Amino acid sequence: MLLETPITYVKNERKRTDHELRSICSLLPEGLSRQVNHFHRQIPGFRRSPLKGLANLAQRLGLGGIWVKDESMRLDLQSFKVLGGSYAIYQLIRQRLGLGDQEISYADLTGGELRARLGDLTFAAATDGNHGRGVAWAATQLGFKSVIYVHKLTSQSRIRAIERNGARVVVIDGNYDDAVRQVYADAQRNDWLVVSDTAWEGYEDIPRWVIQGYTTMFTESQEQLAALGLVKPTHLFVQAGVGSLAAATVGFYSRLFGEQRPKSVVIEPTKAACLYQSACSADGKPHSVQGELDTIMAGLACGDPNPLAWQVLSDCADYFAICPDYVAAKGMRVYGVPLHGDPLIISGESGAVTLGALMYTMLFSGAAGMREDLGLGPDSQVLLINSEGNTSPDDYRNVVWEGSMPVPDEYKMYLP
Repeated sequence: MLLETPITYVKNERKRTDHELRSICSLLPEGLSRQVNHFHRQIPGFRRSPLKGLANLAQRLGLGGIWVKDESMRLDLQSFKVLGGSYAIYQLIRQRLGLGDQEISYADLTGGELRARLGDLTFAAATDGNHGRGVAWAATQLGFKSVIYVHKLTSQSRIRAIERNGARVVVIDGNYDDAVRQVYADAQRNDWLVVSDTAWEGYEDIPRWVIQGYTTMFTESQEQLAALGLVKPTHLFVQAGVGSLAAATVGFYSRLFGEQRPKSVVIEPTKAACLYQSACSADGKPHSVQGELDTIMAGLACGDPNPLAWQVLSDCADYFAICPDYVAAKGMRVYGVPLHGDPLIISGESGAVTLGALMYTMLFSGAAGMREDLGLGPDSQVLLINSEGNTSPDDYRNVVWEGSMPVPDEYKMYLP
């Protein structure tokens, strides 16, 4: 049996150095992230998610710092996804009310004249779990209905979590991309409002709002880093499914720091590598990958890239990389059994792959070229996003308790 290399990478030769990139300015207009953060802070119970430092692991890897934005503690939903879903719903409501650029408060959305004018709305989405739960939660908080489509491999725990947040769940025969197509078709017949985190021709505004919603994480991160005396991270390791989170991450820092933006690596599962394959293509266009997309990283099991996200990443990302499932599993175990003095972090499969990827980047001889080109070393401050907590308990225990997806002997690493 052929062993899967722990990390395979390609340098983004299309990266541009323009300070004012059209793709960034279109996605994240001046002042946008402040407006998004202001909206989120009005949500009852909303708090910043913590930024946690893995100082001892960083030292052992030869890095200046590893900083983890821990989204497992976001609004008791264990995922960052609610940031995008709630902001997109807010913008959809503003559009439906014909308010133009007029801002409305969160309180205005939950009662009074505006709420009466909206009537009964139903929001719909396709999901691997976290996005759908975020949309369902946001819709329920505002008194609306939601319908969430999932694919046949979605775990029962994720389905139950969506239902607990007020949605009706529809299971379709196919993968995530099939669910995206089916929910849109059914929404046209039922007059539902689709909140998707991926775009296609004629459907771009809502996915753009979703990406914009994610920027609250980085507004918070910058405040938290500043409190520690750090101006910015020097490196970003960010996971990708359709690419929306990665585009928000790289786009935010590109907008803020221009040519001085942090260097970035976009990480995907080996079996769902649409952005990596797009980066390897000669034409510079986004390309889909086919098949079952069979990976434990359920939140990243996407075959069709978001074209809005691809444009930003093609312009700004430094590297695209792919990792097999055992790298994500290793990241989960390292987060869950930290070095003495480092905080314990509960991370699901999609949340942990970037930590595993960073460790292999620093210790695996096959990643030396990327490591050296990125300048990773004692002065580096690396930002990771723990994008989800224990959102599928059976799968989590299978990895952390039972040792599922072990690292092959040939690729076991021992810290210095």
